[in-house]
Amino acid sequence: MGLSVPQAMLIIVVSRILIAGFSTLIAWIGLKWHIGFTVQNRYSWGLRGSFIPLLQRIMLNFIWNAVQCWNGGRLVAVCLTAIWPSYARMPNTFSPNFPTTTEQFVGFVVFWFLSTPFLWLRPEKFKIPFLIVCTWCGVGMLAWMIWALATAKGVGPLWNSGQNVPAGSEWNTSWLIMAGINQSIGGLAAGITNGSDFSRYARRRRSYLWGTFGSCLVTGVLVSLIGLVTAAAGQKIYGEVYWNPPDLLMRIMDNGNGSSRSRAGVFFLSAGFAFTAMFENICGNAVAGGIDLAGLFPRYINIRRGAIITFVAAWIVQPWQLINRATTFIAVLSSFSVFLAPIIGIMACDYYILRNRRIRLTHLYRTEMSDYYFTKGFNWRAIPAWLAGWAPTIGGLVVTVRGDAKPPRALVELYYMAFLIGFFISGILFYLLNILFPVADMGQMDPIDVYGTFTLAEARRVGVTPLDDSTIVGEALVRGSSGNDYNFKGKDVEVGVTS
Repeated sequence: MGLSVPQAMLIIVVSRILIAGFSTLIAWIGLKWHIGFTVQNRYSWGLRGSFIPLLQRIMLNFIWNAVQCWNGGRLVAVCLTAIWPSYARMPNTFSPNFPTTTEQFVGFVVFWFLSTPFLWLRPEKFKIPFLIVCTWCGVGMLAWMIWALATAKGVGPLWNSGQNVPAGSEWNTSWLIMAGINQSIGGLAAGITNGSDFSRYARRRRSYLWGTFGSCLVTGVLVSLIGLVTAAAGQKIYGEVYWNPPDLLMRIMDNGNGSSRSRAGVFFLSAGFAFTAMFENICGNAVAGGIDLAGLFPRYINIRRGAIITFVAAWIVQPWQLINRATTFIAVLSSFSVFLAPIIGIMACDYYILRNRRIRLTHLYRTEMSDYYFTKGFNWRAIPAWLAGWAPTIGGLVVTVRGDAKPPRALVELYYMAFLIGFFISGILFYLLNILFPVADMGQMDPIDVYGTFTLAEARRVGVTPLDDSTIVGEALVRGSSGNDYNFKGKDVEVGVTS
């Protein structure tokens, strides 16, 4: 984008603060009520209307999983070159117009097949592998940065002047920074929307907050800083800028022609990065996609089957068509902001303002006499609010994808603010529609913890009576045939407390 390293760091810090804030805003619903993305949209969109945001999430899971598989494949190709230098000289059997080479494609295939067996692991089993690869990756990045600074004897001109700084006013720089913030949030917007899928399992709210803000504001900023410093030093060493780690790693070992020492160092770096990308992709995209698909087709698909389907979809998405064309890739990242920000705005407005953080859990799981069935299963108020959120920015997305030489300035500027525009327009319009056409019994919740969702401390904090035989009078509640689900029997539930 032509910005200097300090300007890029400004983008990173601002975007990370916003990401942490929006993530907590949505994930807090799961922290309190222990429901995931597939369920929490039912009280905003309706039991059937919730399929609209769910389908978008599934599609974006497919895209982002494919992108991460391709990035991991590039790192695998570096590993193979470090072991067998002749790999980099593999003849390209694809046509010159094809947006990748045989070498890169083989790396993608190897990464995809190496990742597939881990889909059979339960997510909680990834704790130890994550600790190992994150330590490996973190130490590797620090060692890489120290090597680059020592070799270059400092950072290069990229630190202050940027790369090909565009001739223009400070206004242009401001808009580039705004575009960078939008793209940064867009790259993680899919994860923001389904934060409840993971936060609902947190034992303590404090644990989630420490983890989220620590990873976003500390780890995320430090990793970006290390990457920028290494790229700046790399420019001083090699005379050009390598923004993509696999490209710089290949340059360090001279495309496999370097010394055995350089190839060994590159191998351990790229292997650590590849395994980190693998586990992050499986948990953040494949498992998340499995959860969404299981919510859409619960009779036929469980989380594991959904994760496998998400992984197979990488071949249909063809990530090499997205990644290797810079304009298209930026458009893909920003498109996440265009379509997901309105959904996040509706979720936040409905839960925090309209419902005052109160949900009736039993009505989320039934179609008869449910507050969340609305009109034939759809809350019509959410649909125009969502459409209005991305209508102002879709034009900028279109001209960017088309690569117009001189697109209308207004469209581009709106596109650069897609996330904030979508969030606030959809949230405000959804609020106004609910004021003009109010929903009955909004902000109600069950008097009893019917499903045994909460601990005793959580039940007291939420304000419901814990599920216990001593609190149930008569046969107001009966245990279902499965032994785990409870259904109301009759209209009234009498709650008593015994000493």
